[in-house]
Amino acid sequence: MPSISNKGNAMPQSPIRKLVPFAEAAKKNGTKVYHLNIGQPDIKTPQVALDAVKNNTIEVLSYARSEGSEEYRTKLANYYAKNDIHVTANNIIATTGGSEALLFTIGSITDPGDEIIIPEPFYANYNGFSTASGVKVVPVISKIEDNFALPAIEDFEKLITPKTKAILICNPGNPTGYLYSQEEIEKLKQIVLKHDLFLIADEVYREFTYDGEKHNSVMALEGLEQNAIMIDSVSKRYSMCGARIGCIVSKNEEFIGTAIKFAQARLSPPTYALIASEAALETPQSYFDEVIEEYEDRRNTLISELQKIEGVKVANPKGAFYCVAELPVKDSDDFAQWILENFNDNNETVMVAPASGFYSTEGEGKNQVRIAYVLNKTDLKRSVEILKLALKQYNS
Repeated sequence: MPSISNKGNAMPQSPIRKLVPFAEAAKKNGTKVYHLNIGQPDIKTPQVALDAVKNNTIEVLSYARSEGSEEYRTKLANYYAKNDIHVTANNIIATTGGSEALLFTIGSITDPGDEIIIPEPFYANYNGFSTASGVKVVPVISKIEDNFALPAIEDFEKLITPKTKAILICNPGNPTGYLYSQEEIEKLKQIVLKHDLFLIADEVYREFTYDGEKHNSVMALEGLEQNAIMIDSVSKRYSMCGARIGCIVSKNEEFIGTAIKFAQARLSPPTYALIASEAALETPQSYFDEVIEEYEDRRNTLISELQKIEGVKVANPKGAFYCVAELPVKDSDDFAQWILENFNDNNETVMVAPASGFYSTEGEGKNQVRIAYVLNKTDLKRSVEILKLALKQYNS
C-alpha cells in the first residue's frame, strides 16, 4: 500500500473541530449542544454585503485577479487609513481567507527547517500551517497568571537562532483575547530590527477591543516597513466566515512580489466572495459600535459566571471574543469529550475547545479550555451553568 508522507502524518488535528463527531452524536440523541468551541459569530452579516451578491447581474463568473481587484484593494487601503494604517493597493494581496494569507506568508519567508517564534497559547492552525511548510514553531510561553501578556523580551532573545525567520503574534489574541499594548509592540519592533526578522501580526480581530482600549497595529510603526507583515480577514469583522476572503498587507515590495507568485499559482480568490467583501466596506461605524457593545456585555457575563465556579481560573480578555479558562480537571481533552458523550442537563450540554491544541509545548494547557463568547447572554449563562454541573459530576 502506498505510504502517507511524514509531513501528512505530522499534521495536527484541529482542537476546535476534532470533537465534532461527538457533538453530532449528542444531537442525534436529542441533546441540545451549546457551541462554545468555535469562533462563529451569531451577529448578522451586513445586509449590504449579502445584497451585493443577491442583486448581482454577472453573466460569466470569471476569474478574479490573483491579488484581488485594484478597486477592492484601494477601498481596503482607504478603510485601513481610518485605522492609522497608511498603505496602498499595491501593498495588499487578497487571499482565500486569513489561512491562505498565512500559508503564502510562511511560504514566502521560510525554507524547510526554518523557525518561527510564537507566544503560546496561539491559534491552533499556526501549528498546521508551519507543519505544511516544513517549518518549526518555537514557542515562548505566556501565563494565565499574567493574563497572557507578552512574555519578557529576554525570553524571545534566547530562542533566536540562525534559523529564526520571524516572530508571529495574534493581536487581539486567539485563543486568549489578549490585546497587546503599544509598549509591547514597540518591544517586538526593537527585537526584530536587532535580529533582522519579520514581525507577522494576525490582526483579524482588530475591531474587537473593549474597556476603551485601542488596537496597536504593526503596520502603524515607523521604521518597520521592511519587517512588518499583517494578516487580515473579513470573517470576524463582518461576520462573514463563509466568504473566505482575507489578505496580506506589507510595505516590503520583495515580500509582496514573492507572495503574489503563490497567489498566481492558486489562480484567484472567489469572485462572489470578493464582491461581498468589497460591499461590506460600506458598512457604517454604527454597526461596529453595536457589535462591540454586545460582545463587551457577553464577555462581562461570561467572565462573571465563570468566576463563580469553584476551582476555575479565567483570564480577562481585552479583545477578540475568546477567553482561556483553567478547569479543576487533569485532562481537558478527556473532559470535553466526556461532557458530549456522557453528560446532559435537561437534554442540554456544551462543547468547548481543549486548550492543549493551542500549545506546541508538550503537556501545556492540559487543564485549560478555550471558550468563545459568540452566543447571546442567556445562552452563555445557561452554558456556564451546565459546565458547573458537569464539573461537579465529572470530579465526583
